[in-house]
Amino acid sequence: MPKKAQPSVPSGPASAPAPATSTAPALSRRRLLGAASAAGATGLALGGTTGALAHAATSDAPPTALSSVGTGRVAFRGTHQCGITTPLQAHGRLVAFDLAPTAGRAEAAALLRRWSDAAERLMDAVGTDSPADGPASGIALDAGPCSLTVTFGFGRSLFARTGLTDRMPDALRPLPRFTADALDPDRSDGDLWVQIGADDPLVTLHALRVLRAEAGEAARPRWEMAGFNRTPGATARPMTPRNLMGQVDGTNNPRPADDDFADRIFVPRGGEPDWMAGGSYAVVRRIRMLLDDWDGTPLQEQEQVIGRRKSDGAPLSGGPDASEDTAVDLEARDSSGRPAIAADAHVRVAAPETNGGAAMLRRPFSYHDGLREDGAPDAGLLFVAWQADPLTGFVPVQRKLDSGDALSRFLRHEASGLFAVPGGPATGEYVGQRLLEG
Repeated sequence: MPKKAQPSVPSGPASAPAPATSTAPALSRRRLLGAASAAGATGLALGGTTGALAHAATSDAPPTALSSVGTGRVAFRGTHQCGITTPLQAHGRLVAFDLAPTAGRAEAAALLRRWSDAAERLMDAVGTDSPADGPASGIALDAGPCSLTVTFGFGRSLFARTGLTDRMPDALRPLPRFTADALDPDRSDGDLWVQIGADDPLVTLHALRVLRAEAGEAARPRWEMAGFNRTPGATARPMTPRNLMGQVDGTNNPRPADDDFADRIFVPRGGEPDWMAGGSYAVVRRIRMLLDDWDGTPLQEQEQVIGRRKSDGAPLSGGPDASEDTAVDLEARDSSGRPAIAADAHVRVAAPETNGGAAMLRRPFSYHDGLREDGAPDAGLLFVAWQADPLTGFVPVQRKLDSGDALSRFLRHEASGLFAVPGGPATGEYVGQRLLEG
């Protein structure tokens, strides 16, 4: 068993049409749930009426359109794989597989073809009332695509298993060991890596079950981790997510509008190796947060550890009128003449200007897997970071954090993986075809 731990555009979900209206005298169950979800998506509260409506009689009236959350659709094909620049979904599954002992390059190619076909079908048609998209579990019936994305990556071990070590990227060399690492090898690495994201948990689980069925005898699960983010529409306006420490997390992420975004995140055409053109490298880390210790730390100290206000994410260097988007001033001083942002504050240690310009696109999920034997929460961050080269992205930043980040005493790195994620498939291709058949 694995261990737990619309036409569309490639970069994110398409705009959703407004829900259709109906003159039916009674609410159908689908219309009722769609209306409730739509209200949540616009920041409205149903209050005390929710319980009564949940018991309303159903009818045979034609179903209305799904809410905006359900209709979000992301393209499977494109220059880059989906799930990299796609806006964060509310639910995620990270899964690693190992090829079966008797499987090799031909079996890997056939598997990736099956997986690509299944992923494209699921991302486009999860909302059909038919089990034709996979095993007849029925768990995703009535649901729309819900911004489902399925992303595939290759671990270092895959290349030896398929006789392709001569085509393995230099960027896929093993990550260095960091002093804070306490890594479980059974929950780390893997031949193949799959990231599944959607705004509905049943849609992610349905996709996972389909992919596991399609794996057949060719591959077996190595580990699986489930995570979550805030549900779209839970806040009055789109906002940067918060992690389980309550901190706004992702303010300084590179943005697609940045002139150097593609250079930082994607392997250029003509780069090495050629089959990785348009691809990226994903560093995956399971980072447990010592939440009991953090919650027992005074608010002012928490903010000094991070270098930002907890209430709104504004940098401590910005003054009372600062906002989350206020630029961090590492030279600013407080009224006592001390640095406004401490020397070991997380935002200072992780800042690109203190790491030779190193940056990566962080796209994490939070996780909460119950309690440990000592009663502490087994919870934290499923850290997923994207970059054109981890040796110039993740590695220098993590080295700096490892040696002097005040946040480190509240974190434990328990699992790790590095995966080469090739570019998106063209029409008629499957993911990885340029490697496995090139």
